[in-house]
Amino acid sequence: MPSSCSIRALWILNSLDAVVLSRKFPVVEKQWRAACKTMNDNSNNTEEDPLKHTVSPFLPNDAELSSAFAERKKREGSLRGYGIRVNNQSVKGSDSWVDDPITRHIISINVESKVEGGENHLLWPLILHLRGSYVILVLPLVEPVHLKAYAKLCRKSDCGNAVGVDASLSSILLDTPSITGAFMVAHAIGDIIVGDVVDPEVVVNAAPSVGGLLDSLTGSIGITGISSRAKPVAAPVASATPSGAASIGTLTADTPKLGSRPLDKDTLRNFISSAMPFGTPLDLNYSNIFAIKANGFSSSDLLPADFKQPAWKPYLFKGKQRILFTINETIHAALYDREEISDTISVSGQINCRAELEGLPDVSLPLPGLNKAHVEVLSFHPCAQVPEHGADKQAVMFSPPLGNFVLVHYQANCGLGPPIKGFYQLSMVSEDEGAFLFKLHLMEGYKAPLTMEFCTVTMPFPGRRVVSFDGTPSVGAVLTTEHSIEWKIIPIGRSLSGKSIEATFPGTVRFAPWQIQRLPSSNSGFGKMGDEDSDVEIESTNNMANVEEFLMEKMSKYLPSVDLEEPFCWQAYKYAKVSFRIAGASLSGMSVDPKS
Repeated sequence: MPSSCSIRALWILNSLDAVVLSRKFPVVEKQWRAACKTMNDNSNNTEEDPLKHTVSPFLPNDAELSSAFAERKKREGSLRGYGIRVNNQSVKGSDSWVDDPITRHIISINVESKVEGGENHLLWPLILHLRGSYVILVLPLVEPVHLKAYAKLCRKSDCGNAVGVDASLSSILLDTPSITGAFMVAHAIGDIIVGDVVDPEVVVNAAPSVGGLLDSLTGSIGITGISSRAKPVAAPVASATPSGAASIGTLTADTPKLGSRPLDKDTLRNFISSAMPFGTPLDLNYSNIFAIKANGFSSSDLLPADFKQPAWKPYLFKGKQRILFTINETIHAALYDREEISDTISVSGQINCRAELEGLPDVSLPLPGLNKAHVEVLSFHPCAQVPEHGADKQAVMFSPPLGNFVLVHYQANCGLGPPIKGFYQLSMVSEDEGAFLFKLHLMEGYKAPLTMEFCTVTMPFPGRRVVSFDGTPSVGAVLTTEHSIEWKIIPIGRSLSGKSIEATFPGTVRFAPWQIQRLPSSNSGFGKMGDEDSDVEIESTNNMANVEEFLMEKMSKYLPSVDLEEPFCWQAYKYAKVSFRIAGASLSGMSVDPKS
């Protein structure tokens, strides 16, 4: 964690927009007040600035922040907001006026102070993180000039946000690295709230080679990790996902989930006080924080005076030494099966590490796979240094912490083609019945040791209720839910390795009858759904040569839109989702040489 990152305040709100826990850091706020005073004093000697009152040494109380956040949610349309400028909705001074999707995660609020004569104060940048049924807001310390620059963006006349252009949002964020630290704080607090404080998995193989794991967009690793530490710790917060079971996730909704675990305020207060004293994040590893609180330190834990012990390694390891690595990659792909639209496929991955090494050694790790993987984005754990870079020399030096940790995050191109190819067609034969066809090729061009451990295809119908379906796939089994059909091509417990297979699934799906409801003009900004007279619909029916086009147009007009978090579901039926897991090697070409 960079020492330059400081947090002014943080708030946790429930589903009713009420603040249930907050923490302010007076030491950091004193720095902000001094910076504001310096900037305002200098601006008094210049020409009149309409935004000179934007920068103010103001921090709202819980009631003021709660009220301002609820007002922003109402103005922006949802918790996160539009993220783009919407006609007849976005107003000057709002986040959506900036016309950049990042404003759904880095937000601003206008707070009306009841103490200072009702003046409005702009609070930015606020990191917005949703976890369980709670909203986490983190306000990092930035330069006042950055706040002023963002205020100007909220009032610009043109739309769009070109990357690299002066005074663009991207250039402002690049100058404020403390935002990255604030995201880490928000995610760490969110994990504690929902009980997801399990270390990243590091797999021990019987063979001396280093393997890899690959998850699909909606998959998660389900392999038991090594969680023992130098001092045994009984974690007080249970894991959200049972270890040892693979689970299929879903896309995150824009609203908090209900029915989550109650907020443990004492645990959060202890974590915040220990992990970020005086507002400066030092170590956000909950296991380390709890180990120190539970066990303290003994005389045997103390280091000689000439040793400097990092915050991420409060205890030294003693025992048989070894170092383990696991590569975990996630495939993001969209396959359209259209000549006019090219398919897209990319890989985001991480290298998980566990270093059981005595003392405080520095480990040098060559990464020969960086060039082969065509890495586009690369980030490292705070314990790492990257002294060697070049076309033929890629290495990372790090002082490993205790337990399992993510050493490297990266994004890269997929060295192989998509592991699943094919097409999906859906034709509506009536308003309540559709005929579909799948034709897929699995693991084409993939050879051992790559093994597909499971594969599931889901047809989501968010706007309709599935009554029944008729059809038999060439392989696998089929399950139905109220709003989807799931085709388990390779169920968990079986696998596919060293060969490719072709899977087909023709069938029909029937929906419950749905009543046409006249919808008001859409507030989404993606076109208006106005009312039309019934005789106009009859005329269009008679003139429509293609019945399917008429049905799709009719359903697209009257079916309610789906949340922006699932963009492919904007209209009635648009896509099928494939979830899978492959083990054996990385698909990007990223590798770790165990002999080096």
